[in-house]
Amino acid sequence: MSGPLAALDDGTPPEVGLAVAIVAISTGAILVRLSDAPATVAAFYRVLFTTLPLVPLALWRYRSDFARIGRRDLLFATLSGVALAVHFASWFESLAWTSVAASVTLVQSQPLFVALGAWLLLDERLSRRTVAGILVAVAGMVTMALGDLLTGVLVGRDPLLGNALALLGAVMAAGYVLAGRSLRQRVSLIPYVVVVYSVCSVVLLGIVVAQGAPLTGYPTREWALFAGLALGPGLFGHTVINWALAHLRSSVVSVSLLGEPVGSTLLAFLLLSEAPTLVTVGGGAVVLTGIVVTATDR
Repeated sequence: MSGPLAALDDGTPPEVGLAVAIVAISTGAILVRLSDAPATVAAFYRVLFTTLPLVPLALWRYRSDFARIGRRDLLFATLSGVALAVHFASWFESLAWTSVAASVTLVQSQPLFVALGAWLLLDERLSRRTVAGILVAVAGMVTMALGDLLTGVLVGRDPLLGNALALLGAVMAAGYVLAGRSLRQRVSLIPYVVVVYSVCSVVLLGIVVAQGAPLTGYPTREWALFAGLALGPGLFGHTVINWALAHLRSSVVSVSLLGEPVGSTLLAFLLLSEAPTLVTVGGGAVVLTGIVVTATDR
């Protein structure tokens, strides 16, 4: 291994690694907010810069894994990568329209859509506890989406649009998980990440080109933010979370991920002077409760 995984394999307790990962991913929304580049450009470089350091490692140590990827697996990898690209593009864009608290909380609702998708597409049974958790979370989402509009206290240029984009990001994140589930059972972590992230990078590049957004000409500050998105939320965040899944129960990891909305909201308050409304805080707490119920049941 290399990078953060090498340090973790030296005997770091998985709980410590998971805590570091949660802090790392909590910085993602703040870095996006600080960037003046188009959302799709930031998303493209975030994925590209996360993938490039892993390619030599994958080709050196996991060449046989690539040879075992057949047409069916390639199809699922492509679907997973496309879903991930739409997830990043829609979530990054949502941060331009709504509050950090609302955006990050809503995009973290993906476990609910994974449960629904598994029921609809994979014929997995939904328990009463899971259904209850989904209903509770939906009530919180409605509160967050409409509450501020009804009270007339808004954070963001168009909270309804931003919240809708964050929810689209959550749905696409669930699609990424569901599409990659069977592939991940047969392919090691690093080759899996490289294949899916490569597809994701190509799709995001296509979106950037279609929008006519520039890929170059950004100041040093922007390149530093792009690199920060890859290093923090990318390598030290989601890569370490994937490592933690091999050492901790998935329900523990899923619930721990709910620390991201809390961490991002605190950072937004401290660094951006953005205080969420009481409706957003209350609705967010309801959403997180519903996700906890659903995640611990599954």
